[in-house]
Amino acid sequence: MPLINLPAFAGDLLADFERLKTLRVDTPVIQPAEPFLDMAGEDLRRRIFMTESETGDRLCLRPEFTIPVCLRHIETATGTPQRYAYLGEVFRQRRDGSNEFYQAGIEDLGDLDTAGADARAIGDAVLVLSNRLPSRRLRVTLGDQSVFEAVIAACGLPAGWQKRLIHAFGDQEQLQRLLAELADPKSPGVVGPEVERLASMGVLDDEELLVAEIAGTMEATGYSTNASRSPRDIARRLKEKLELATTRLDKAALAIMREFLALDLPLGEAAAALHQFADKSGLKIDGTLALFDARVAALARVGADAGLIRYRAAFGRPLDYYTGLVFEIELEGTPAVLAGGGRFDRLLTLLGAREHIPAVGFSLWLDRIERAVAAAGGAK
Repeated sequence: MPLINLPAFAGDLLADFERLKTLRVDTPVIQPAEPFLDMAGEDLRRRIFMTESETGDRLCLRPEFTIPVCLRHIETATGTPQRYAYLGEVFRQRRDGSNEFYQAGIEDLGDLDTAGADARAIGDAVLVLSNRLPSRRLRVTLGDQSVFEAVIAACGLPAGWQKRLIHAFGDQEQLQRLLAELADPKSPGVVGPEVERLASMGVLDDEELLVAEIAGTMEATGYSTNASRSPRDIARRLKEKLELATTRLDKAALAIMREFLALDLPLGEAAAALHQFADKSGLKIDGTLALFDARVAALARVGADAGLIRYRAAFGRPLDYYTGLVFEIELEGTPAVLAGGGRFDRLLTLLGAREHIPAVGFSLWLDRIERAVAAAGGAK
């Protein structure tokens, strides 16, 4: 029995989903915890409610719907493209103290028209909110993780640093700390005592010597009998740590990255600004920008109001599975996020799908929408 009441507009919301040609699905409240712990990101991991089965398996109360809907799609072997809609309770700690609340949304799986599916996700989210709040003006903030990844790759950063920066995307404080570390020649980096010991032996520059040294140490300590990683795996991780510690951005590359992250402008001006930035900086990211251009054009085709949408290069969302488009929708003049979503093209493969399935979707926070509807004068 739910502890909270379903908002009065829920029936009309489901009718909207049906008109949008989606299949309504539900998922169990008790979920395997591992997919959320492995793929959802630190922000969600620390807020989920954990439990354990009689056999010791780690379980959790459903903290969101995207991963469960994707798991259900894989388990039922349903073909794509497929558009799923959901509405139900989720359970996670929130800063306002509400640990149980309703979420609804759409997950769009398998559409090969990336730009068109992205535009449809934004358009559907705006439509559903506008139907609840017809007299209020919405504001859409749009980011693109794939553009960010293309920029840092074009700046020539090693893979380890790219991973760290991508993981921090959307967290402005963490991102600025990492850039400051990259720019500071006196930064201590991330070298630990074991890396320092091996460096003093002169084996870090020769992978075979390094592997032999690690294998000998593992054998001498008895660790090798229980090791989950081979000596070669450990050697490569140590070399990556050294690379992280010794890599520094020159002033020109740092200026390029900071100029990119400062981009914040209306969507109608964003494509031209990104191309101008790439040309000025000498970055070869034409393929990624072509996808951005295609999304802008697709948004125009679905009738999206470009005046409602703002592109921020540094904008991300705190879930690790996003790969491209990310967006959030608020009421103009208020800080409450009513909807959020994005593209997660790698998630279904990581969850066990046998083939690559592109995906995009969005979630609605019904308690926030309910408060906005009440403030606007009643349910719609």
